[in-house]
Amino acid sequence: MTTYRGTKEFEGAQFIRASLKGATMRFSDVSGVTMRGVDVDGLDIDSHDLFFGSLVVNGVDVVPFVEAELNRQFPGRELQKAQTPEGLREGWVAVRAAWQETVEDTPAELRDARVEDEWSLAQTLRHLVLATDAWLGGGIRREKQPFHEIGQIFTGAAEMGFDMSVFRTDEPTFDEIVAVRAERQQQVTDFLATATPELLAEERDDPWGSDWHPTVGDCVRVILEEEWAHLRYVRRDLALLA
Repeated sequence: MTTYRGTKEFEGAQFIRASLKGATMRFSDVSGVTMRGVDVDGLDIDSHDLFFGSLVVNGVDVVPFVEAELNRQFPGRELQKAQTPEGLREGWVAVRAAWQETVEDTPAELRDARVEDEWSLAQTLRHLVLATDAWLGGGIRREKQPFHEIGQIFTGAAEMGFDMSVFRTDEPTFDEIVAVRAERQQQVTDFLATATPELLAEERDDPWGSDWHPTVGDCVRVILEEEWAHLRYVRRDLALLA
């Protein structure tokens, strides 16, 4: 199998009567791709940012239908876009309960199991520690170094220039991960308990250094989006492993 990594040679290309059967695309930009008269049986698309744009199939934008179905499967998910303190609190309670159920129901032998290159349950929980540290600690609280050492940073972070010395290189125990994760969840709970509309409207800097200046409410919504997205990934992979 040939692997194309970090290439732009296919931008604007045309594929005529070509076979891409069984191909895998990961962390790649396929925005604006046009397909006509194609066989898509079994085509599997997973996009965390799907609801920011459109996906047109046979002339129909299917994004609203996908969003509605995911909200049905994950009650409370629709509140990840809430604009009020009450809505955000309710959404956080829902996703925290959903995660508790998943962690408690996962057999010990599957906690570190992986599907291809996806993160395991343990790694995902570590990543959510990092997400909370970034957006609550770094974004909302403006802490200069908000990260816990067991955080699982995203793929390619070292190549992008992020300081990796903050994070441990050994594997923490699952009990340690769960304990730190519970601390971070409680921090979100405590913050939302006293959040006001005025506080949510305050502007902050993007903790990852982009030009975006989110509000405090935006930072909370990113945390909720991360929680629901990774819950879906984990439940998908655990179903395959089981």
